[in-house]
Amino acid sequence: MYVPTKVFLTKGVGRHKEKLTSFELALRNAQIAKYNIVNVSSIVPPSCQLIPLVEGLKYLAPGQIIHCVMSRNATNEPHRLIAASIGIAIPKDPEQYGYLSEHHSYGETEQKAGDYAEDLAAYMLATILGVEFEIGTSYDEEKELWKISGQTVKTANITQSAIGDKDGSWTTVLTAAILLPPAAIPEIKPAEAKEEAKIPSLKVEKIPGNKILDEASEARRPVKKEPVKV
Repeated sequence: MYVPTKVFLTKGVGRHKEKLTSFELALRNAQIAKYNIVNVSSIVPPSCQLIPLVEGLKYLAPGQIIHCVMSRNATNEPHRLIAASIGIAIPKDPEQYGYLSEHHSYGETEQKAGDYAEDLAAYMLATILGVEFEIGTSYDEEKELWKISGQTVKTANITQSAIGDKDGSWTTVLTAAILLPPAAIPEIKPAEAKEEAKIPSLKVEKIPGNKILDEASEARRPVKKEPVKV
């Protein structure tokens, strides 16, 4: 296994009459549908760098197994408000690990769900630092920093909310933190260079030894008509 060195956040929403398909569409909207996703728990490794989505996708190749912390929610109730959020708390000390939190809810605005997830990540980090910490009392909104007993902690969240489809189709929302291994950006070969990857065509072969089937096949074959001479 590996220790992730980078992490990026993404989100998506999908709607369809089938619940599973709405989830697939949410994955596509989040730009992670073409990877094999493995859900893991909530630790940000020491010195792990938070990078933008566009940069993070450069490190992935289609079909790759990726590890992520995911929050998801779904409803087929018309006009019902749903949300899914990931909060992240990273300490300034590069030798200390951080936390990712998952939160999903009904009836909460995107702002409220995101703030709660962010608070939750900071709270979990505070507990391992041995600090008594009360959610909602030490947030510095301007700098987006938590002040925990003199320690500075960077926090953020990514949240996706949606209102249930008016006709009762499934609506799925998701957010995810994708953990990246210490690897170089993969080189994707162009499609024309992948001749060896083509799937061979199936061959239809005649099975010998069945006279009845052979005669039936000959009987169904159209008779070739000779041209009429004038």
